[in-house]
Amino acid sequence: MVKLLDFTIKDAPELISRIENEKMLLQFAGPMYHFPLTEGQLQKDMDTGNRTLFKIADEAGTIIGHAQICMKDETFLLGRILIWDENNRGKGYGKKVMLELLRFGFNHSDKKTAELNVYDWNTGAIECYKKVGFTVDPEVRNEAKIGNEIWISLNMKIHKSTFEQQML
Repeated sequence: MVKLLDFTIKDAPELISRIENEKMLLQFAGPMYHFPLTEGQLQKDMDTGNRTLFKIADEAGTIIGHAQICMKDETFLLGRILIWDENNRGKGYGKKVMLELLRFGFNHSDKKTAELNVYDWNTGAIECYKKVGFTVDPEVRNEAKIGNEIWISLNMKIHKSTFEQQML
């Protein structure tokens, strides 16, 4: 079990301390944040009326990560998802976090579709998202440049009805 708790600016130092380098920040947040991550960048997101920031707690109440939901015109976007201790990866937290984010998004909006973006080399995350019911939208691809590398971002979507079937 995981819980989504409200993220406040008081939580920023812990999140910032978990972002070790520019590549990690790009993987976690996409190109909208700039390294080093600052409280100002997070505050700007919190001040945006269409974005909800969360800290992720495990069953013991320990904060294990961060996530955000951004309401768009037709969908809501799950993003900036990070389970920061690598020892907690591969334990099913990703799927649990995704289900909680989807539950929140569908319960707090009239949107019928959720989406996310993930770099094509992040196969562990892609598999996690597929297990929840997301599928790749072949019409949407983006690129991000980091150093001499080009990272390809895939867009994945899930319809509310698919999510509801998962919950049965």
